[in-house]
Amino acid sequence: MKMDSELLLSPAIFLAEEEEADMSDWNLPLAFMKKRHSEKIEGSKALAQSWRMKDRMKTVSVALVLCLNVGVDPPDVVKTSPCARLECWIDPLSMSPQKALETIGANLQKQYENWQPRARYKQSLDPTVDEVKKLCTSLRRNAKEERVLFHYNGHGVPRPTVNGEIWVFNKVAAINPNHPLAQMPLPPSMKNCIQLAACEASELLPMNPDLPADLFTSCLTTPIKIALRWFCMQKSAKLVPGVTLDLIEKIPGRLNDRRTPLGELNWIFTAITDTIAWNVLPRDLFQKLFRQDLLVASLFRNFLLAERIMRSYNCTPVSSPRLPPTYMHAMWQAWDLAVDICLSQLPTIIEEGTAFRHSPFFAEQLTAFQVWLTMGVENRNPPEQLPIVLQVLLSQVHRLRALDLLGRFLDLGPWAVSLALSVGIFPYVLKLLQSSARELRPLLVFIWAKILAVDSSCQADLVKDNGHKYFLSVLADPYMPAEHRTMAVFILAVIVNSYTTGQEACLQGNLIAICLEQLSDPHPLLRQWVAVCLGRIWQNFDSARWCGVRDSAHEKLYSLLSDPIPEVRCAAVFALGTFVGNSAERTDHSTTIDHNVAMMLAQLINDGSPVVRKELVVALSHLVVQYESNFCTVALQFMEEEKNYAVPSTANTLEPGNLTPVRDSPAIPRLRSVNSYTNIRAATTARNLNKSLQNLNLNEEGGPVAFSPGNLSTSSSASSTLGSPDNDEYILSFETIDKMRRVSSYSSLNSLIGVSFNSVYTQIWRVLLHLAADPFPEVSDLAMKVLNSIAYKATMNARPQRILDSGSLTQSAPASPTSKGAHIHQAGGSPPMPSASSSSLTNEVPKPPTRGEQPPTRPPYTPTLGGQAPHSHQFPRTRKMFDKGPSGSEQAYMNANLSTGLCDWSAKYFAQPVMKIPEEHDVESQVRKEREWRFLRNARIRKQSQRITQRGVTRLDDQIFINRNPGVPSVVKFHPFNPCIAVADKDSICFWDWEKAERLDYFYNGNPRYTRITAMEYLNGHDYSLLLTATDDGALRIWKNFADQRNPEMVTAWQGLSDMLPTTRGLARRVSIYLDRSKGQGGAGMVVDWEQETGLLMTSGDVRVIRIWDTEREMKVQDIPTGADSCVTSLSCDSQRSLIAAGLGDGSVRLYDRRMGANESKWLVDGDVRFFELRSPDSVNVLQTVKGLTALDIHPQANLFACGSMNQFIAVYNSNGDVISNIKYYDGFMGQRIGAISCLAFHPYWPHLAVGSNDYYMSIYSAEKRLR
Repeated sequence: MKMDSELLLSPAIFLAEEEEADMSDWNLPLAFMKKRHSEKIEGSKALAQSWRMKDRMKTVSVALVLCLNVGVDPPDVVKTSPCARLECWIDPLSMSPQKALETIGANLQKQYENWQPRARYKQSLDPTVDEVKKLCTSLRRNAKEERVLFHYNGHGVPRPTVNGEIWVFNKVAAINPNHPLAQMPLPPSMKNCIQLAACEASELLPMNPDLPADLFTSCLTTPIKIALRWFCMQKSAKLVPGVTLDLIEKIPGRLNDRRTPLGELNWIFTAITDTIAWNVLPRDLFQKLFRQDLLVASLFRNFLLAERIMRSYNCTPVSSPRLPPTYMHAMWQAWDLAVDICLSQLPTIIEEGTAFRHSPFFAEQLTAFQVWLTMGVENRNPPEQLPIVLQVLLSQVHRLRALDLLGRFLDLGPWAVSLALSVGIFPYVLKLLQSSARELRPLLVFIWAKILAVDSSCQADLVKDNGHKYFLSVLADPYMPAEHRTMAVFILAVIVNSYTTGQEACLQGNLIAICLEQLSDPHPLLRQWVAVCLGRIWQNFDSARWCGVRDSAHEKLYSLLSDPIPEVRCAAVFALGTFVGNSAERTDHSTTIDHNVAMMLAQLINDGSPVVRKELVVALSHLVVQYESNFCTVALQFMEEEKNYAVPSTANTLEPGNLTPVRDSPAIPRLRSVNSYTNIRAATTARNLNKSLQNLNLNEEGGPVAFSPGNLSTSSSASSTLGSPDNDEYILSFETIDKMRRVSSYSSLNSLIGVSFNSVYTQIWRVLLHLAADPFPEVSDLAMKVLNSIAYKATMNARPQRILDSGSLTQSAPASPTSKGAHIHQAGGSPPMPSASSSSLTNEVPKPPTRGEQPPTRPPYTPTLGGQAPHSHQFPRTRKMFDKGPSGSEQAYMNANLSTGLCDWSAKYFAQPVMKIPEEHDVESQVRKEREWRFLRNARIRKQSQRITQRGVTRLDDQIFINRNPGVPSVVKFHPFNPCIAVADKDSICFWDWEKAERLDYFYNGNPRYTRITAMEYLNGHDYSLLLTATDDGALRIWKNFADQRNPEMVTAWQGLSDMLPTTRGLARRVSIYLDRSKGQGGAGMVVDWEQETGLLMTSGDVRVIRIWDTEREMKVQDIPTGADSCVTSLSCDSQRSLIAAGLGDGSVRLYDRRMGANESKWLVDGDVRFFELRSPDSVNVLQTVKGLTALDIHPQANLFACGSMNQFIAVYNSNGDVISNIKYYDGFMGQRIGAISCLAFHPYWPHLAVGSNDYYMSIYSAEKRLR
């Protein structure tokens, strides 16, 4: 590629090109780049939810064992004087020993009752061994599986022995191993034993007289009181003037009233200790100690305070299980500040009665959380304030802000939801559903949508607490924004998903009527989830189905079958599928409804979106399961009908002269096998595949194959060659199915409206046959499963009584097979002309698309649903067709619960971040940078090529590339901006880098045998390129990841033209179009033209219409009748003026206006090139060109066109008609003569011409010498 070097380096270009790039490429829409095209359609893998406590426990009994021996100090402890004396804040020496003991016991019980009022308390004061033993056994027996707390105070007895035995009175008793042995492995019975002790074995308790003697007990049972005392004893307390130990006793308020100073301090203390524990402890230990049991959680929170206070007196409290040290945690400083702020107000509150100012603690912590949310990076530690946010939900003052921040946190993804659930958010947000505050609605709906998208098991809790009513009221509220109603209906769809209690509750809450009112909402996601919700509420729930029938739900859903958004169409198909898929008893009324629904669904047979067609197969499979015996009868009828027809042999089909259909009865189909669709994904295998295909010769010369319904499978010799998973085969091979599809009588399809309902089963069977030949592998595989499931039952079991007489199946004499070019006239006439306006099924189903001379085949396919054959009774249905199922070892074809995973996949939307800027809009992201680079490159190429073409191209014969293609090139297409060219042969595509002269990729397109690729287009060529291929059976396939070292993947595929006419595809009738006889193939095949600006794809070919597809909606938007009796051979559109020009096989050129459909024709004579002015019917200029013209292309920018001839040369002309180059020989190769030209194409910008010829060579000619 020779470009002037100054052009490549000029800085001026870069300034201008940026403007150009911004103007043109940024504004172009991208096709087939939605999530449904780039992701696998499946739900997210469920995260193992550890937040739900499997074994929530209660402490039901408390033993308070006090060994104080008041007035007598134990012999092994020397006490100071003065010494710490207070026990439970009582001085035991201030009263008689017995009274002191009883008062201390009573006080201790009160302190514990603050934390667990419902437990049964037993005091054991200065007890004997037997008393303690008796107490323990009775408490343990009564508590059953629950917990018992054993509180022991031994301040009046010696210290524990070296063996860990503790003392009571009169005897030594080994009751409870204390901490010197706690590190030893505990016996199994003690695995759940939790222990807290005041200090290590070698340490003594503090004796400071300002502290209580039972400092550890005080920390555990009266934490605020001791924390405040300890605060006042620190040096820093001098900074708070006027606060004394006496003043602390007078702090107003109650612990459980958060509006009072004491209550607020208690609330802050709970939040801080919870936060420290959550941030320091391993998650499972946190769950066990802080969420499993209320009393244990309180004691452990207070234990964190004990560790802080007692460590300041050289005591180390110990626990089992052992906790990491927490006494230095930064949150303690927040506690000190909160205490400081509270105590500094005390003197004025108590003396002057001024109002208490609330602590800013919670507001500040929310701000810290907000900073974490806004400033943080992707991968970092979770925010330490999360448990505090939980506590804030209790406060009405901060609740709105806390919910907003919590919602933003949950939006970060499933990990954030799991984290919030593990903190213990669930009961809080469940309780808030009882609030009637309207301002909380949007926030709660958002939070619940996030929770249920990650953990759908919460459906039961919601229904139990009547939470579903909250979301029903949100959904029914017309003033709620659509986004919030969408989340509400998603939540309800989760509540009713496979959960009968939820279905009943929502049915009583009038969910069906509320949903039906919103089916026509302008918000597509709402429409989608309303339909999914309806589909789930009546799934296997008959009373909901009848409620739907009464409200005409199925008829209201029909409007969504033509919705512009494919996911909405899918949801509607899903809802109608579960509507007919109920297994309750059938009445005539319900059967009539099922038939109506089935016929409406059948209209989606040629929908442009594979996700819709997959859902369609599943919906029809529900019907098949319901009416199994009827379908078995239809299957047998079709199989017998198919047996009586022959398929023309290869010799016959390939020679145009010999096309009379063979009618040897009963005939044997010749079975062949070709690369399976399952191999397309691993497209690399196709590189070696063509060889193995050519070597396949199944029953070509051999004798007839025995052919009975039991032996309907493809010859298995194909499976090993083609890498099929194993030799298991379908009952119905792909071939047989395709043959049934084409052999079955056309006339019975001519009118589907008003047919006797008996034959609805026949129509649905035909729809499934059509879907089994779908160009998208996942659709055809699903349909094959359904068909084979029925064929299997029909053939393996005793044949059931005929339900249909043959007259209702085929309403006229059966047709002979449609071989290449042989079209059958029957029952007085040709097939009906498709009409653009008719909405009935007649256009879509009457002529299953004929696929060429021979049925396309596929190797035996192994289903993935497991190894065992389904016994008949595994299918839920009311009537039994056969007494016993098959004997086993056959494979399962169709599961009664066939599903596409689309609903679960759609639910992922709610689990993923919705507030985050998409990567492509993030100016700093890699995706955006790559896109900017591509757009600058595009602008540079446009600019440079324009400079060259403006100078005028005087010659175009410098061969810059030549290589031998693996197959005969039939279509070539330059990539507009990469140095890459796609070359299609019959059924594969090869990619070449024409600058480096190397092959980049070669893969199999997946079209059936005896169909060929006739057109290619690059979609999104300016950005992320996709390749569209069109084949002459009307199928369109779109590929990504080609030519870049990765395996090419099919993005989507659909039947672009459903009615490719056998009349013009073959040569049986004299068709007035010039054909290249060397190819031995007739007709134009399929021609396409792509408009990137509008996302419209024009398709035509051997049909009488130009069909326009909207790729954004993935649906047909218009059929323009050509008004001609011959095929369309070329298409070109002018997006600015809605004009389409079509070249036809009879030599005419016709111009159509998309807005009107009217047309006027212009004429082209074979071998001439004519120039037209659109406003006048006569040509402006006529040029005589080459004889034997086989290919012609016009350069989009330069005034050049090129003609290729079967007489082995290419002529390049300028617009005046002067020949500027005549190419007859290849460079090198000793001047070898070029082959007959099979295809040629200009580069959209550079003056390059690519030429493919019948001798397999592919060459490129340019106007400039290459830049070397």
